[in-house]
Amino acid sequence: MKLVFAGTPEVALPSLLALAGTDHEIVTVITRADAPLGRKRTLTPSPVAQAAAERGYPVLKTNRLDAEATESIRALQPDLGVIVAYGGIVREPLLSLPRLGWINLHFSLLPRWRGASPVQRAVIAGDEHIGAAVFQLVPELDAGAVFGSFSQPLGTHSTSGILLEELSHSGAELLMRVVDELAAGTARAVPQAGEVTLAPKLVRDDARIDFAQPAASVYGRIRGVTPEPGAFTTVNGAVLKLLEVAPSALEPNLPAGTILQRDKTVLVGTQTEPLVLLRVQPAGKTAMTANDWWRGLGAESVTAS
Repeated sequence: MKLVFAGTPEVALPSLLALAGTDHEIVTVITRADAPLGRKRTLTPSPVAQAAAERGYPVLKTNRLDAEATESIRALQPDLGVIVAYGGIVREPLLSLPRLGWINLHFSLLPRWRGASPVQRAVIAGDEHIGAAVFQLVPELDAGAVFGSFSQPLGTHSTSGILLEELSHSGAELLMRVVDELAAGTARAVPQAGEVTLAPKLVRDDARIDFAQPAASVYGRIRGVTPEPGAFTTVNGAVLKLLEVAPSALEPNLPAGTILQRDKTVLVGTQTEPLVLLRVQPAGKTAMTANDWWRGLGAESVTAS
């Protein structure tokens, strides 16, 4: 088949590369426009744009799939549109333009966690399982019938970044299977069933840690917002990024938000048992071990807020 592929971040790369290794023809790759990155705010192509250019695919960089983009795609007469984390909305008439419409690889067990941050929201909520689904794109958000899915245990220590990396590879295998089934005419889609939950995009305030919550909830939120937007708290009026934490079996409990060092371990109190701070990043400084940060403070205890 003739495919149009739309994707932007690194989690879309395994799917693009997997499709590139098949007999299907990728007639164009759609990705978001170059974005300013780093301290110098240098305009940088997306990971998908870079990979597509390296392989000689035509690349359409756009943040909006408007009339001009639609006409460019229409001229290619694609059989199928494939989306993996593109970051934009496909509306009519583009939605119905490919012969078989569009399919989307979504990193959740639909209809749970429809939206932009499914893995992050699942980790924060403490879900037991996570997964991916390939579904038919429809006007309603992530509501189309599902061609295939899989699930796996979420685990108790993985961050959303680690889970997304894992799902991007296993999801690419699922996506290839569905594309091949659509080409062969054997694909069957099943309507979504069950309670719908939403996964809106995370904002900075989602990453502010409230240590008055139970340890499990605090730990889940920190893992859920790692690496983006990045967990943080405030100590002595300055932002402290929490890069890596771990559960602690040490007793007794500490007051919520109290940070101190005990037996060369930096602990922070929650509503229940404390957590161990392993790596942090103070404002204006590079990442460091929590012990190095603590030595620099020279305090007996401080309070995170």
